[in-house]
Amino acid sequence: MGPSEEEKERDVILISDDEDDSTHGNSVLIVDPLVKTALEEKKCEEIVDEECELVVTFCKQANVMPHARYDCTSHSFERMECETCSPLGKNADFCSQCYCYICDKLASECQNWTTSSLCHCNAHNKSKFWKERRDFALAGVLVMFNLELTDIDADLRHGGNLLISFIQELSVEYNKYLIGVRIAPTEQECFCVSKLPPGQCGVCRSRSTEIVYKYSGVYALVTRFLNQAERESPKAAAVMLLGAAREITLHKDPAISWQNLGHTASLKLAVPCLLQSLNVVPWDHVLLTTVLKGQNTTGQRTQKGRKTFLWEVLPVIEARVEKLVENKNYKEVVRYLRAVKCSDTKGLRDLRDKIPFYLCKTGDFTDATHSLLFPINSLACCTACRLTPLQFEVYLKIFRTGSVPAGKDIQDPGPWVTVGSPMKDGVLIKQAFKLLYSNLSLYRNPKCWGSFIMIMGSSCFLERNGRLRPLTVKEPPVTFQQGVLVASDGLFQELKAKLNVSFPPGIFSQLHQEACLILAVQAVQQMVICELPYLTSFLEIFLAFGNNFWALRLLLNHLSYDKHILHGVVDLILRDLNRQKATMLKLWQNLGPQYVGEFVCLFLTCRNRILQSIGVLALDIITENLHVCPWAKHLYNFFHNARLMQLPLGATTHHEVSKFMDVLEKL
Repeated sequence: MGPSEEEKERDVILISDDEDDSTHGNSVLIVDPLVKTALEEKKCEEIVDEECELVVTFCKQANVMPHARYDCTSHSFERMECETCSPLGKNADFCSQCYCYICDKLASECQNWTTSSLCHCNAHNKSKFWKERRDFALAGVLVMFNLELTDIDADLRHGGNLLISFIQELSVEYNKYLIGVRIAPTEQECFCVSKLPPGQCGVCRSRSTEIVYKYSGVYALVTRFLNQAERESPKAAAVMLLGAAREITLHKDPAISWQNLGHTASLKLAVPCLLQSLNVVPWDHVLLTTVLKGQNTTGQRTQKGRKTFLWEVLPVIEARVEKLVENKNYKEVVRYLRAVKCSDTKGLRDLRDKIPFYLCKTGDFTDATHSLLFPINSLACCTACRLTPLQFEVYLKIFRTGSVPAGKDIQDPGPWVTVGSPMKDGVLIKQAFKLLYSNLSLYRNPKCWGSFIMIMGSSCFLERNGRLRPLTVKEPPVTFQQGVLVASDGLFQELKAKLNVSFPPGIFSQLHQEACLILAVQAVQQMVICELPYLTSFLEIFLAFGNNFWALRLLLNHLSYDKHILHGVVDLILRDLNRQKATMLKLWQNLGPQYVGEFVCLFLTCRNRILQSIGVLALDIITENLHVCPWAKHLYNFFHNARLMQLPLGATTHHEVSKFMDVLEKL
């Protein structure tokens, strides 16, 4: 029997729009049931929740719908990024409608709900780790082929399931192979050319303590799997063949010396034989070896009047690259990626985009910049076209310091190691601008210009934590500034036109750090003139100058020549300050009152009144947040020593400064 009408009207379910983390993931809000007598007395009476601004005009029994475990309202749930050892809190508890986030089954049917090292009960949708586990559970081993979930049909999934079973079986057989077998001297097989009966060869008997590694079991398993693949549909077979090729290319021979066991029992003979059946070039193939050694740069050769190419499928290319990088054979991986061809052009292009980083790992920064700026073939675009702002900054940091991240990826947060000599300032500046001019999104990105200014204003020696060490350089003579500006006039336009230009001799012979900042000022000015309508911010460019306020003042003077440009820049900065008050207060807290005083005074003392508005807004931000600015009281002495009140600031600015000084005096 179903529930009675009275029982159906006991609970109320309200759907909330609040997606805050404090609510359930499915945004269901359960309201306590009304007492039965109240409903009987007045079922149509309106219930008003003033806090939520909701009006309840009808009530009925709540039905618990299927939901993920982390959304359960009956049992509390604790979240962590990747806890798999044991259930957290009461995460192992579940109601009858709780589903496993990973398996997409009822929690009661999940076989790994509380299994150690898996613990699906802790899975939730706020964790990158668990999301990847869920994707793998849905796509299976097919994730290695970078397929969209919508593209995975029944044939692909069937091939993936067969491949998973094969990989599991292969792992067992491969582990047996790695353990090896120790054979008694009387049973020792002869590995020599003479092939004497077991136990009669003196040479082989002397090596009886060696462990024999027979690949026969692996070879037989792989052969059966390849034969099975031929009987499957084309899609399933492709998945099976590519997956098998990827697995066996990563196998290693643990034997210290050569063991001539035959083409099925010896890995060095068996793997090339299997790869040949898969149309995959073995590691010792003459074409591949000549490419890796640098003897063949094109990946093609002519034999008996017939051209052959180094052409491989993407999973095999990825496996080779992975193995070469793991062994730190960076020169070989560069040669291979430049020569190999593949039908998956996008996948190969993504791998080739890492060539500049691999070259940096070898200390060859010149070839690295060339690889960034010039494509491998005329039909492709250069890697610089696809650089992100973070990658741009890291490459400049590498060129500036001669150091690289120790990890396998350019964005690895780990330690940095020195691999070569830093680039000369003139070369670095030219390469930086070539990168910016090759990528319009980078050129219009204030973060990239801030990175460039910051790096050019830093020491070429990294700190122990891998961070750059900002430099404070004295303001050079005005004649020197004008000389650098005149000597470099027109150079940036020539660089933009991709001409091979060089800086005038002597420009970096003295005060080279100062010359770098002056050139940065000139480049920023030219960028703003052309790209102002596309800029989304500007404050980070100003902040990148650090304590080199003379360079920032030089930029302000250059921008003041055009009122339209100046108004646009000031509007951007005022908007940035208003939007990032908390960030600025934290930055000022770290930099101290000396920096804040010089930063504010720089704008307040500008002859152009519109620039003074930036300094006035900075004073307002400090005044409004004095409770988190314990350093603000030191500004009073700074402004007093700078005789700020005696300067001709203008009536409005003078009034604001006077008001601020009065506030500070009372602290």
